[in-house]
Amino acid sequence: MTIFETTHQDTSSNARLGLLHLGHGTVETPVFMPVGTAGTVKGIHHEEVARIGYKLILGNTYHLYLRPGLEVLNQYGGLHRFSAWNHNLLTDSGGFQVFSLSGLRKIEEQGVSFQSHIDGSRRLFTPESVIDAQAVIGSDIAMCLDVCTPPEISHRAAWEAMERTHRWAQRAIIRRNQHETMKGHLFGIVQGNFYEDLRKASAEFFNEQEFPGLAIGGLSVGEPKEEFIRFLAHTASHVTKEKPRYVMGIGSPDYILEAVEQG
Repeated sequence: MTIFETTHQDTSSNARLGLLHLGHGTVETPVFMPVGTAGTVKGIHHEEVARIGYKLILGNTYHLYLRPGLEVLNQYGGLHRFSAWNHNLLTDSGGFQVFSLSGLRKIEEQGVSFQSHIDGSRRLFTPESVIDAQAVIGSDIAMCLDVCTPPEISHRAAWEAMERTHRWAQRAIIRRNQHETMKGHLFGIVQGNFYEDLRKASAEFFNEQEFPGLAIGGLSVGEPKEEFIRFLAHTASHVTKEKPRYVMGIGSPDYILEAVEQG
């Protein structure tokens, strides 16, 4: 399904203008998403966020899953109604937050088990359960569960994490296609750590999958800025331009401009 169209391509860089057609309206790109981790942007009412001109904000499945919880969100018919946000919502899978828990989580092929930072209870995220959670949230754009890796790991470890990310993505596609209640679009996440061959391989894998949009993950995780710029450009050069592309985890103006330049 095509949800993106390029309206202008810069002739001196990879920068472009586009339109992203989503369930709660069309979004002009490039676009910065205000962070509403737990369903609201801190320090500003949603009415003001919309008045400024934002039509897409970012939520986080991990935090929403723990609080207010899926049962509450389901009672309200999703996060849009719960938080009085009438425009589009993208939810990250929560994978980065779970993997950041370090000693409180365990990664297996089934998924990742972790200890809640709120009440200490043990929880399990699988590629399927994360899709189910985002269906309850009512995400206009949902993200796959992926394996997040830190800089300076071995090529072998990075390859294994990338391959698991690919397998989890295929499981997520199956779950999304089986879902009767999920209306949002599912994006895949390109990984590969800081190895050019793995980045290329992951991009080529995701280009062939049934995702209407793709994200570039695993950057801005503590690496020097020069490495971010290098691997962003390298990854973007291999990710199809036919789909919208989302650079995860950045927010400073200089990094945003680098992402815009790469399209």
